[in-house]
Amino acid sequence: MASKPEVVEIEGKHLSLTNLDKVLYPATGFTKGQVIDYYARIAPVLLPHLKEHPLTLKRYPGGVDQEYFFEKNATKHRPDWVKTVPVWSEGNQRDVNYILANDLPTLVWTANLAAIELHPSLSLAKDIMCPRSIVFDLDPGAPANIVQCCQVGIWLRDIFEHFGLQSFPKTSGSKGLQVYVPLNSPTSYDVTKPFAHALARLLENEHRDFVVSDMKKELRVGKVFVDWSQNDEHKTTISVYSLRAREHPTVSTPVKWEEVEQALKKKDATLLVFEAGQVLDRVQKMGDLFEPLEKLKQKLPKLAGIAEGATPSAGLDLAAQAEDADRKKIKKTTKAKRSSSKKKGRKV
Repeated sequence: MASKPEVVEIEGKHLSLTNLDKVLYPATGFTKGQVIDYYARIAPVLLPHLKEHPLTLKRYPGGVDQEYFFEKNATKHRPDWVKTVPVWSEGNQRDVNYILANDLPTLVWTANLAAIELHPSLSLAKDIMCPRSIVFDLDPGAPANIVQCCQVGIWLRDIFEHFGLQSFPKTSGSKGLQVYVPLNSPTSYDVTKPFAHALARLLENEHRDFVVSDMKKELRVGKVFVDWSQNDEHKTTISVYSLRAREHPTVSTPVKWEEVEQALKKKDATLLVFEAGQVLDRVQKMGDLFEPLEKLKQKLPKLAGIAEGATPSAGLDLAAQAEDADRKKIKKTTKAKRSSSKKKGRKV
């Protein structure tokens, strides 16, 4: 028997919340009411990452072990205060009206739809062809797991450090790890997608027993698939702080690189598994580790030979340019140290 709807007021908006005691995670007894409560409590750090980004909902009305569906076009049965934005769809040859989860009432409303997973675009609605970041989704093929993803993530981090760029890891909340590089500067998917593809090929060339850049399932056994294809205006990636429809209410959680290194060192995948309650505690202690994704402005280096459909050698070209950039950086540092030592009257 369904429970009576509960009418609540949030920031002046009235919402009717239904079936709050319905269990959406059968293995743990985690209810729809708890899903809504999690999203309401995580909202202060989640909403900045969703604001003005077209949002795709992944809805599980019967629970995580039942049928689900993706909802891009906002349901017609929505409050008039839920903001939407039209985005042209080449495949459908029409505008799709995406939800903009810009505020707490809208976020709670989506949770009440049993939208357990939130998948935003990398772009803002006002400039749909301009990604705000570049993302690498590291997906392990069994028996590989997130521990192997940690190694690949560290290799990616080191490459970006060669170019003086900061990167930020988060768990997928499922099996893998994701690495984001904030840009927040004018660019396009015509730049970020080939760049990501080149990096994936580079890692594959250097670590053939470990990494694969091709999404064919049969090639991924025991390896880490570096999914570069998410860098596309037609695709979305699981949001930071989003719940996942797994057996337990796990969350796509931002982590520190030190935590990634620790999981790799100890070969312990459980160190990077976080459920809803743990994530709320982490945020209280650490704040939003993904805050730089919204503010940090960085530019990808202009690399020769990187273009859509380029050969695997493009990845090697990128590696050579990264190494050259690193050599210049080391040379500059060494020169500065020598200059400083001379001023102090010491020989080097």
